[in-house]
Amino acid sequence: MELKVKYTDEELKKALRRKQEYLNQPDHTSNKKLDDIFHHKNTGRYIGDLVYGANDGIITTFAVVSGATGASFSPAVIVILGFANLLADGFSMASSSFLSIRSSLDYQRAQRQKEEWEVDNLTEIEVQEVRDIYSSMGFSGDDLDKAVKMTISDRKRWVDLMMVHELGIFEETEDVPWKHGLATFGAFALAGLAPLIPFIIPFFAENALIFSAFFAAVALFTTGALRTLITIKKWWVGGLEMLFVGTVAGFVSFAIGLTLKNLFGL
Repeated sequence: MELKVKYTDEELKKALRRKQEYLNQPDHTSNKKLDDIFHHKNTGRYIGDLVYGANDGIITTFAVVSGATGASFSPAVIVILGFANLLADGFSMASSSFLSIRSSLDYQRAQRQKEEWEVDNLTEIEVQEVRDIYSSMGFSGDDLDKAVKMTISDRKRWVDLMMVHELGIFEETEDVPWKHGLATFGAFALAGLAPLIPFIIPFFAENALIFSAFFAAVALFTTGALRTLITIKKWWVGGLEMLFVGTVAGFVSFAIGLTLKNLFGL
């Protein structure tokens, strides 16, 4: 069955505008430039860190300030708790992102070294595996022999093939762990400030928690809408999607806190 993907006129125009941006560049003959601009290869690799960091920053900070407000803490204490959460939790998430990416890259390098050893020391077995891979793709006869010969004539190409088709590993050679960590921390700290603003500015003091919830909702919607800068999804769909997920997460956090409060009579 053929899978057909349908796009609206607006989505197609948006994609074409991106391609035109690329074509207008002086060095538009560069394939790397096409990847960077048309496919958002550079910015796209950090979108997960930004969205995850921003969402968690907004939700956890709002959970802290709402809980502290319920406990009748002073605005000064609430701000201190909020900033402590921003720094501590933000750094924790950033370090987790850094270690996660670094561990993944280390694993990829280790598997590549093993595959290189097999190519050098178990050559006949590895050649047969190459034949099996191309046979599964539909190659046969002379075409199969040519494909195998061409692949094993280049050690790097040979190992690349085995990494993808035997181990299922798509190497991310351009990933920089500390950049992922920085993106996570920056998004967490910046977006997490939104629920704290009403407790910092005296103008909002009388209804600080209500304004905090409002600012958190706006921040969630904005974060979701900004995702569409590198996707073809409508901005309001992205915004509502993020707002819904964040609202559910916030409600669950509040419900758990309320349940524990009633359970222990705090």
